[in-house]
Amino acid sequence: MDATITNATSGDERRRGPKVAVLPVGSFEQHGDHLPLTTDTVIASLIARRIADDYDLFLLPPITIACSHEHAPMPGTVSISATTLYAVINDIWRSLQASGVPGLLVVNAHGGNYVLANVVQEANTTGRNLALFPVRDDWHQAREHAGLESSGAEDMHGGELEVSILLHGAPELVREGIAADDHVATDRPHLLTLGMAGYTENGIIGRPSLATATKGKALLDSLSRSAAAHLAILTES
Repeated sequence: MDATITNATSGDERRRGPKVAVLPVGSFEQHGDHLPLTTDTVIASLIARRIADDYDLFLLPPITIACSHEHAPMPGTVSISATTLYAVINDIWRSLQASGVPGLLVVNAHGGNYVLANVVQEANTTGRNLALFPVRDDWHQAREHAGLESSGAEDMHGGELEVSILLHGAPELVREGIAADDHVATDRPHLLTLGMAGYTENGIIGRPSLATATKGKALLDSLSRSAAAHLAILTES
């Protein structure tokens, strides 16, 4: 069984009695020639498992296909509509409520899943029900703690941060040659119109050559600590 997917039983969750579930949301999209199409899903799952383990929460299996339309022309990319992703998250949340788990932490590792912010905002009009993680401040703090050399603006896709997390948590997925894939395209004013193909030929925007497993561990350590504040809001009585 993949270490990023829960193998808990119903009995395990009954004994745990969790008040919050953790849902990893990734994507199935190109990440250049040397990273898997599942990169974002693996990263979301690694973050979610770390949080679930550290805070004894109900870990859900990942959503593996989401909104990757900016990568559409590139081989291997598969998307669902924002409407479908919206409906899936809502359905999962309502199912959790029916089983006695009121809170949901959505761990998103793909920047193109914009609709997740709308889902969370709408769900919280009736209480503190959902949280989206990591948000921009969480990522920024994790970058600082891990000593990343590239900025968030520079390191958009398949760069230092993503490769570092994979080198730590799933090194077998990083193929030889990734260190030669650096591509800088910090200025991307028309990304929503032109997509990734308008700014990169090799599918990467960032500097994977800077990635290390040590940085990946530090990133996960920092993100787990940052999750505490989001979980505290969800569990306030």
